[in-house]
Amino acid sequence: MARPLRIASVNVNGVRAAYRKGMGDWLDARGVDILALQEVRASTDDLTGLLGDEWDVLHDAATAKGRAGVAIASRNRATIHRVEFGPDDFDSAGRWIEADYEVGDKIVTVVSTYVPTGGVGTPKQDDKYTFLAGMAERLPALAAHTDYAVVMGDLNVGHRTLDIKNWKGNLKNAGFLPEERAYFDQFLGAEGADDYNAGGGLGWVDVGRRFAGDVAGPYTWWSQRGKAFDTDTGWRIDYHLATPALAATVTDYAVDRAAAYDERWSDHAPVVVDYAL
Repeated sequence: MARPLRIASVNVNGVRAAYRKGMGDWLDARGVDILALQEVRASTDDLTGLLGDEWDVLHDAATAKGRAGVAIASRNRATIHRVEFGPDDFDSAGRWIEADYEVGDKIVTVVSTYVPTGGVGTPKQDDKYTFLAGMAERLPALAAHTDYAVVMGDLNVGHRTLDIKNWKGNLKNAGFLPEERAYFDQFLGAEGADDYNAGGGLGWVDVGRRFAGDVAGPYTWWSQRGKAFDTDTGWRIDYHLATPALAATVTDYAVDRAAAYDERWSDHAPVVVDYAL
């Protein structure tokens, strides 16, 4: 039996800084086949130079230099990639990139996305809702394109109370607003519903929640302030959302949380999933 396809996603919080702090050592040791990156904040030349010639790199930079930026790096070349997303008058540059890969006799579509952070009462929150609405429109098209698709990245929303350590203190903050979480009800099914994460909503599966079960976290992001990392006061906002057929092939799910605060190379931890296709 062939080994599983290992797909990882991480918000690197600036890929050049991440490499200075040890990202390369993590990547060299992890056996990743496809890598989705968010908040690259660098040029394509910078990114390809850091990753090396063994990786095929697709990169969509943000319109504003030094902001956002998403990429997909793979051991095998993609057959096609796309970056169009959302309404024509909406600037989604650096926040959504899709690629198709041939894996045996299957087409696997991989998306790396960085949902806007938002900000209550600001235009940034309007942009976030526009983006989430665009996802709701795009997800059915992805599922129609192939039975094997995964949308990964920093989605900047905790869907359930299990996803945020201090959820009571964040009910009125971006990232845990009822209106934001309602989009995830649409993607995955509502919490408490019989079909939640099992074909509810648009039919997508939250791989992390299915694999971990109804436990706190496992968190993927911790504030740089105070002792959030040391006390594991985190948020689970980095996801693999998979079509049911792809989710059914998962054999392992891991959040690569650093052993100590000073060993982190990003404020997010990589999410690594094995798919036995």
